[in-house]
Amino acid sequence: MQAIIMAGGMGSRLRPLTNSLPKPLVKIIDKPVMEFVIRNLAQGGIKDIAVTVGYKADMIMDYFGDGSAFGVSLTYFEESEPLGTAGGVKNASDFIVDDFIVLSADGFCNIDIEEFCKFHKSHSEPISMAVRYMSDARGFGLVRIDDDGLVTSFAEKPKFMCSGLINMGIYAFDKEILQEIPDGKCDFSYDVFPRRIGDIRAYSTQCFWSDIGTLSDYYLTNHYVSIHPDNFGVTL
Repeated sequence: MQAIIMAGGMGSRLRPLTNSLPKPLVKIIDKPVMEFVIRNLAQGGIKDIAVTVGYKADMIMDYFGDGSAFGVSLTYFEESEPLGTAGGVKNASDFIVDDFIVLSADGFCNIDIEEFCKFHKSHSEPISMAVRYMSDARGFGLVRIDDDGLVTSFAEKPKFMCSGLINMGIYAFDKEILQEIPDGKCDFSYDVFPRRIGDIRAYSTQCFWSDIGTLSDYYLTNHYVSIHPDNFGVTL
């Protein structure tokens, strides 16, 4: 399988940290968050990776280069204007020759990539979505599934206190899904997934996950990693 890392966002909620850095280069302890994403992919056997970039793209490309220093091969796709999650993937469609994973450069987690890939190949649905239980799902995409693990509905970023499974922003797709993504700006959660209810199988995991979306999330994530360094290959 291949992978596409979405690294084009501005990270406005992390200002002032992202005034001078793109969010994928914000550090967790001693490494940029995107480096953890790349190393986790490589450990799971995925080394052919596309990266969609926009905000401060030069800094990301300068740091990671062609990926060889991290044991992978990186191909970059620049967006002159934001294309959304699905639009960014469509923009990189010439890169895709196989089934592929999509994940965010700022989604810090230790999901087992190899197991996720095996899961996707074990069923017939064209889309797999990683989900995890959150006691407070406010601000996240809430996902409901049936007894067979098929996604039945979405509730985007509820503002009221509720618990449930949330969309981690980590997906596996059959290559054919690219034919259903229109050109231009387009998002998976709003424009693609609602039309594919019944074709999405949930992969439930309780791995650590943080989108480091706010300053408090960022500092809490650093604190968690500092007291569980072995879980993330960090040397203190």
